[in-house]
Amino acid sequence: MLDATGAKASVGGIVNIALPLFLLALLIALCVQLLLPFVGLLVWTIIFAICFKPLHERLMKKRGLSPRWSAITIGVGLSAIVLVPTAIAAISAASSVPELVATVQSGERQVPPPPDRLKDLPIVGERAHATWTQAATDMPAFAKQYGTQIATFTKSLLSIAAGLFVAVLALVLAIVFAAICLAYSVPLRAYVKRIFARITGDEQSGEHYMDIIAATVKSVANGVIGVAFVQALLVGIGFFVVGVPGAGLLSLLAMALGVVQVPVILITLPAIIWAFAVKSTTVAIIFAIWSVIAGLSDAVLKPMMIGHGLEVPMPIILLGVIGGVMAFGLVGLFIGAVVLAVGYVLFSEWVGKSATSGDATAVPAGTKRKAK
Repeated sequence: MLDATGAKASVGGIVNIALPLFLLALLIALCVQLLLPFVGLLVWTIIFAICFKPLHERLMKKRGLSPRWSAITIGVGLSAIVLVPTAIAAISAASSVPELVATVQSGERQVPPPPDRLKDLPIVGERAHATWTQAATDMPAFAKQYGTQIATFTKSLLSIAAGLFVAVLALVLAIVFAAICLAYSVPLRAYVKRIFARITGDEQSGEHYMDIIAATVKSVANGVIGVAFVQALLVGIGFFVVGVPGAGLLSLLAMALGVVQVPVILITLPAIIWAFAVKSTTVAIIFAIWSVIAGLSDAVLKPMMIGHGLEVPMPIILLGVIGGVMAFGLVGLFIGAVVLAVGYVLFSEWVGKSATSGDATAVPAGTKRKAK
């Protein structure tokens, strides 16, 4: 049995070990809580920095720019690409709001009458035609009857507009932070390399996994977002040439479906049916062929862009993309792909080491063990 002095010493030793561990855990928990609201911003910053690192190096080599001016050029250019179309769309929308409100309240300007073929739509055709006719013939009565629905719809539009504004602001902030990271990319990469070396146990393994993460992010950016953009561009060309109603919105929707790996036939098939119903047979057939080719373009482009130069197969990247979107939203495109890529490489290395160690201790066929 321990005496009183030994018991006190044991308790004191436990306290000396437990107290620093508790304080360390508390510090980590507070740091995580403080950084949690900025996780999405930090992830997009890392993604942009990785994706535009080749452009940054190209500007420094071919244009002779310093790292700081190259980063400033990239940051200003990307911010302008995001902000200029957003500002134009916002000004256009804001300028049309007073006119819309005046039309609804006074009824001085009439809504055009609905097309007759609206009645032919199943289930909702008759009701939609009647409602549209009332708005075209008697706007004040329409506004009075559907005032509650109009107010709810207006609040929804304002909420969506506020969400888009916050999203655009976060995107611009991520671009600015990415430009700062590019300006200090050399010391920042060395610091991250030391972190990965500490995690993996040696510097070579740490740099190997850094390269896997960077290559996976670039592969997803080119092979998922880039291919979706090209596909939506091809589909949109057909929409605009034929004159499909809402061609711009349908093109954006086609890109969104391409990003989340949903076939764009969900968009092109109704447009093809519309073309055969409205346009001539020749135009409709040409449009159908073009839409099929544009819709299948990702089957040719994805194998060329995804997994090119990686030790991770394309199906692993695609599974990570789809699962990441389902779990984390848009940023999950990259999170899911990176997690599955790193997991696949770790598993492959573990299997390889296990097989190697097993072969080293195996007894060749046709030999006998010596009796001890």
